[in-house]
Order: sequence, then C-alpha cells, then structure tokens
Amino acid sequence: MSKKYLIWDLPLRIFHWLFALTIAGSWYTSEHSSDFIEYHMLLGYFALGLLVFRISWGLVGPKHARFSQFIPSFKTLINYLTCIKQNKKHYSPGHNPLGALMVILMIVLITLQAVSGLFINDDVFSSGPYYGSIAPEIEKIMSFLHHNLFDIMIVSIILHLSAITYYWKIKKENLILPMITGKKNVNEINESDAISSSRIPLAISIVIAAIFFVYWLVILNAPIIEEFY
Repeated sequence: MSKKYLIWDLPLRIFHWLFALTIAGSWYTSEHSSDFIEYHMLLGYFALGLLVFRISWGLVGPKHARFSQFIPSFKTLINYLTCIKQNKKHYSPGHNPLGALMVILMIVLITLQAVSGLFINDDVFSSGPYYGSIAPEIEKIMSFLHHNLFDIMIVSIILHLSAITYYWKIKKENLILPMITGKKNVNEINESDAISSSRIPLAISIVIAAIFFVYWLVILNAPIIEEFY
C-alpha cells in the first residue's frame, strides 16, 4: 500500500461538503415557493456563515487552503492549459489552476447571492432583514442579482462536475476521494507539500466568530423599518 500525505485539512473538507449541500438545499427550497421560504432564508444565513469561515480560512488556514497558495498567476494558468493541450501532467499538490479559479468564482457568486438576499422580499410572505433600508433602485439590482445569479452558478457547477469526470475518466485521477480523506498518494505529491495538521482549534475559533458575526448581521444589526399605511 502506497504511503499517503495529508493535503486537505479537515475543516476545509467539512466546508466543501457543507457548501455543496447548502447550494443544493437553497435550490430545492427556492423551487418550492412559499412552502420552504423560511428554510431558504436560514440556508442563506448558513451560507453566509460558511463564506465568512472560508474567507478567513483562506487567510490563516493550512497551506493548501490559503488563497495566496492557490490563486494562479497568468503564467501558471497558461502553462497549465498548455500541459492539458499536450496531454502532459501538471504538478498541482492542491488545487490545479482551473480548480482554483472555480473556487474563487463560486465564493464570489455565493457571496453575491447570499448578500443580495438580505435586501429583497418575495412580495408575499417574507423579507430579508435589510429590505427597505436602501434605495428602491438598489433593491431592484439586488433582486435581479438574487434571481439570476443562480443560473450562472448552475453552469459553474456543471463545468466543475465535468472537470471532475474528465480527470477521473481521461486522466485517471480521482479528485473526489482526496476531498473525503484529505490525503493523496506519495506518487502524486512531494512530501514537502504535505501539511502537518488541520489546525482544528483555530478552525473552531473561526467557526464561533462566524456564527456570532452572522447573528449580529441578521438579528442584532438589522434595521427596524417602520411601515406607514
């Protein structure tokens, strides 16, 4: 049995799968109109908490979780695309360059989706905690973003799943298993690229901070909008 090294820390892996479930749940609850609107809103708040954690983890987490380590330069991206075209192997212990861009794209899209949801209502049953606190023109922009960005997200997810399938079927690389176990085989990475730990205590601290931030954002700091009839 070949030796394996830890690449993906446990908090990052938990985030990854919770993020996927949250997107799926948000889609499902949005498709069932008013029946699941409260769950849809709660999932939106949960997504905000996940985003706060991931952005923080991208600054202070282990090596391969950090944005500074995996956001590719233009030169790196071109080199990677050249390797794909020439069917050569590109050494990527963490995210490959295209995967890194997908991470950034999904974070941006979900952030816009979740934040815009704070400022809109469904004209029937519920309103975001900041609905009515900004100019109507900006609320229209927020509503447009919230109701149209998800289509872009679906396309991005399809591209992501297609890339995983390509690597699995064509390049014979399983990208899913390492995101479950956190480990890659010794023939796939160098020992120097392995991480020593998942920094669990730090991750717990950030999770607690994220929970308090979201609670402050949607409960404590939400403005009281007076309505006049």
